[in-house]
Amino acid sequence: MPKVRTMMKGDGVGDEKSSNEAVKGAWQMWHQNGTRCPRGTVPIRRSTVHDVLRAKSLFDFGKKQRRVSLTTRRTDAPDVVSGNGHEHAIAYTGAQEVYGAKATINVWDPSIQVVNEFSLSQIWILSGSFDGSDLNSIEAGWQVSPELYGDSRPRLFTYWTTDSYQATGCYNLLCSGFVQTNSRIAIGAAISPASSVSENQYDITILIWKDPKLGNWWMSFGDNTLVGYWPAELFKHLANHATMVEWGGEVVNTRANGEHTSTQMGSGHFVDDGFGKASYFRNLEIVGADNSLSSVHDMSTLAENTNCYNIKSSYNNLWGTYFYYGGPGNNPQCR
Repeated sequence: MPKVRTMMKGDGVGDEKSSNEAVKGAWQMWHQNGTRCPRGTVPIRRSTVHDVLRAKSLFDFGKKQRRVSLTTRRTDAPDVVSGNGHEHAIAYTGAQEVYGAKATINVWDPSIQVVNEFSLSQIWILSGSFDGSDLNSIEAGWQVSPELYGDSRPRLFTYWTTDSYQATGCYNLLCSGFVQTNSRIAIGAAISPASSVSENQYDITILIWKDPKLGNWWMSFGDNTLVGYWPAELFKHLANHATMVEWGGEVVNTRANGEHTSTQMGSGHFVDDGFGKASYFRNLEIVGADNSLSSVHDMSTLAENTNCYNIKSSYNNLWGTYFYYGGPGNNPQCR
């Protein structure tokens, strides 16, 4: 587990300090009825025939959609592989050797317009070519995906790919790759409770880091609970370290009715609505070569269409480096 290295800046101001008592940890719904796994086993979400039939094909089941045009991405966005209706509001740091990342992510249940769209909030650990076919990515966070899960609940998820989402990798445990070691955390299980406007805010903490001894990429959830790992041998470019980290939201915009989707990102509110309405990532940290965590300071933000979804970052001593992000999608300025 990475060591914490304290890095202080000047005192911040903002409603996050006074609102901290309204922030609570979210957990998983399947624990509410007392269900536990027998010793020596791990929980695996059962896939049904209906889950598979909702996918475009058996090949597409459990995979993110392949990006249509890798060469038409924005030149000022080397950190995202855009296209095929995917839109983002992200913060990112790059051009360095990174060995992991951490964040606490506000959990909501955004509305999804059509079944083959999704809304997610996650961490990306990246290395490789962003305009080629060898991008390596490790991902974890929460998502609402009616196509994948058959409902509109926010769910804990993982993802990985070694070829820019073309053929390798998958969500959760739907293919070999991620090795789960924890018997209490179910990948793909619903997270409960979710936040509500102007009421209690719930969040989850995710840490992904590279084991300096064996080289595997580990994931922890909540209060340093180990969930499992991605074996080092899965990857080429991530075999040594990452070169970029992203935090933020992503939606799919299929323009089903000839207009921009009304699928929400985060809470469905723009950043200016602030705490209790806008969704947030807080306490953003990265893992350095010495296996220590430090607050992120050199960070950029990107949203492809700020009339639909936007992002704004800041810093204070309680939340460290943080940002608000998200939006409603379709509105009079987003068509």
